[in-house]
Amino acid sequence: MLHPLPHSPSYIDPVVSIESLTGGYNGELVLESVDLTISHGDFVGLVGPSGSGKTSLLKAILGTLDVYDGRVLVNGVDASVRRPRVGYVPQLETIDWNFPVTVEEVVMMGCTMNSPLFPWVTGLQRKSAARMMEHLGISALAKRHISDLSGGQQQRIFLARALVGNQAIVLLDEPTSGVDIKTRDDIMHLLHELNHQGITVIMTTHEINSVAAHLPRVVCLNGRIIADGPPSKVLTTEILTETYGGPMPVIHHNGMAIVVERPHRFGYHARKGEDQDSAGLEHQDIV
Repeated sequence: MLHPLPHSPSYIDPVVSIESLTGGYNGELVLESVDLTISHGDFVGLVGPSGSGKTSLLKAILGTLDVYDGRVLVNGVDASVRRPRVGYVPQLETIDWNFPVTVEEVVMMGCTMNSPLFPWVTGLQRKSAARMMEHLGISALAKRHISDLSGGQQQRIFLARALVGNQAIVLLDEPTSGVDIKTRDDIMHLLHELNHQGITVIMTTHEINSVAAHLPRVVCLNGRIIADGPPSKVLTTEILTETYGGPMPVIHHNGMAIVVERPHRFGYHARKGEDQDSAGLEHQDIV
């Protein structure tokens, strides 16, 4: 299912403005001369190879990347000066699932992270967490340990934590990584619904065909921005080859760009099979 724009983009009053950003970690450059403008209600996918700076760009918006030049403004405020109120959903594999915490406790962390009462929770915050869990369909899981849940349930928990503080911007790092096809589709539909409720969504993904091709806006990144626009304009053989540093043939089916993933052959017939496959996939159209 395609995820159309909920609005006509306007860059007059952006919610995120990245201006000539050069940054990294401990003096090592990861991003260089990055310019990117994101408006209220945008739904943006960041694609690129491992190490291309996708997660680092999210951290720049969070205000946790070392900025060597340029600046990142979130709602007009420099993110390196004051930590922005932005929801963040990390990669699931980076989380310690053995940590003794319940679903309800994880969600309530989103209420208290920026609170002067941290880590104590007020009655109002507890009610807010309960409403968000109900909204995302995880109320019945409130007292369960986070390690007992499926990948899709775990993703909803951290999405609830990101949203419970009424943040209008949500950043997600590989939200569909490691889940099955149905769960991936459920997550994308949930993000689609939240986006049409006015939440700005910025996510990284390695899944070009199954995720990025369905988003209204895609940014190709490899240390710098290679291309930015709708998938029909950005997901081309030339742009993806430049982004990934290797051949990325693209075909088109019903107006949608699809990256061709060639099978790997091993053994006696491998070379012969590769030679037969080499002819003309790059600009082929499927009717």
